[in-house]
Amino acid sequence: MRTRGERPDVPAPDRPWDEIVPGLWMGGHEFTGRSGRLEFAVVRQEFDLVQTLLRLPGYGPDPEVEHQVWPIPDGPLDGTQLAGVIRLAEAACEALERGRTVLVRCYHGYNRSGLVVAHALMRRGESAEAAIRLIRSRRSSWALHNDLFVDYLRTGLPTARLLEDLTE
Repeated sequence: MRTRGERPDVPAPDRPWDEIVPGLWMGGHEFTGRSGRLEFAVVRQEFDLVQTLLRLPGYGPDPEVEHQVWPIPDGPLDGTQLAGVIRLAEAACEALERGRTVLVRCYHGYNRSGLVVAHALMRRGESAEAAIRLIRSRRSSWALHNDLFVDYLRTGLPTARLLEDLTE
């Protein structure tokens, strides 16, 4: 498994967030600005729903924006954490069906947010491989570089959750 802490060569994205499919955005808390320096990706009112997998104070969204927070590591997840990821993906799909815009974010917007977005795409009929390819083409080739998260998606999150629950 490769994660940000183990791979200091993983570059920050060039943009704070990217639209993966209409209305469903994926992003992070930092990005490389035009100056080449890291900038903060602060959410205000750009989205109707913001789902945060790594909460850092001062990054928004504004109080009137619906904000769902489910902190998880960029590493092995237990059954409860996987259940939360599944619930976030379901909530994202429900919001999209109602015509709302959704941002799913983590630190760089690569792995944790990719897990939620990919599962949402799979709920909408995409295969795991198609969801992963789409995310990498729209966000970054670094998206879903955490091999464990890719394995979770290929196995299916509900199955991965059951397996994790059995080992606890």
